[in-house]
Amino acid sequence: MQQQREQALAKTAFALLNECDVAPTPENFELFYHYAGGSNPQLTHVMNQMISARRPFTPEKLETLRKDSLASAKARHAVDTLGEGMANAIETALERIGAAERDAVAYGQTLSVAKDEFSIEQTPEQMRLVIGGLHAATRAMEVRTRNLEEELQRSSREVGELKSKLDDVRKESLTDPLTGVSNRKAFDLELANATNAALQSGEPVSLLMCDIDHFKQFNDTWGHQTGDQVLRLVANCLSENVKGRDTAARYGGEEFAVILRSTELAHAINLAEQIRSGVEGKKLVKKSTGDILGRMTISIGVAQFNRNEMPSDLVSRADACLYAAKHAGRNAVIGEHDPRAASGHAA
Repeated sequence: MQQQREQALAKTAFALLNECDVAPTPENFELFYHYAGGSNPQLTHVMNQMISARRPFTPEKLETLRKDSLASAKARHAVDTLGEGMANAIETALERIGAAERDAVAYGQTLSVAKDEFSIEQTPEQMRLVIGGLHAATRAMEVRTRNLEEELQRSSREVGELKSKLDDVRKESLTDPLTGVSNRKAFDLELANATNAALQSGEPVSLLMCDIDHFKQFNDTWGHQTGDQVLRLVANCLSENVKGRDTAARYGGEEFAVILRSTELAHAINLAEQIRSGVEGKKLVKKSTGDILGRMTISIGVAQFNRNEMPSDLVSRADACLYAAKHAGRNAVIGEHDPRAASGHAA
């Protein structure tokens, strides 16, 4: 029955790929197979809307669907599998400890019986028998204790390895697979942590919102693979300039964000200028041909957290400054106190 169901889902997935004019690549087939199975409500909802409205499944949209739906599903499956492994390892360890407790009780009863026998008159031969029994019980207990210690050490190593794998899965779930920097989920978590810490300690927190200039035009001209190369280049430039507790993240599409702890607005603007200059100074070379494609630039908006606002308000203010930088001609950095920032807020 399971095989028949899988074959039916595969046929449905191929039919949908054809109806939606989507190339039947392994990645696209996996996406439509999950949609056909209906196991992911979020994916089902989004694709139902797209199919009903006859919206095209562009390469960008397919990548977004895979990233948002399949990646999280795989991460959940990995977490469930590792969690089950840890539960089994812990259960085995508890069973071993329970057996050791029962052995200890039995050994205690043996000692108690021997004590009673020592308290009455016995012949030397009887005494030798009692002592021999105690010696054998003690040796057996030593062996069981040594075995328990080895088994618990093995269980401890198993749990440690599973925990390490779980940490890797968690890290992967918070990392953008294309660029290697934090993803949107990690950004939201870190911004909440940073602003909460700022409320408690009074330390300043600043935010950079960055957007690659004319990225769509570049992507359409040179192709998505080269566009991916540009995204990685910008992400590397951000990572090179972000240290310690600061966080560089891909906010979405060609937009990036940088959370700067213990950083006031003026210092954040200086760092933003450093990043902007660094991106502008890098040459773009098409890997497949070696052709020099020119240079990319980015626009950056900068704002500092206020104690009376929500994290989303900080993002909105930095985003308004980013819009103003675009409006000012791109390849620019605009902080929230810059007179030009008013154009972004008005928009």
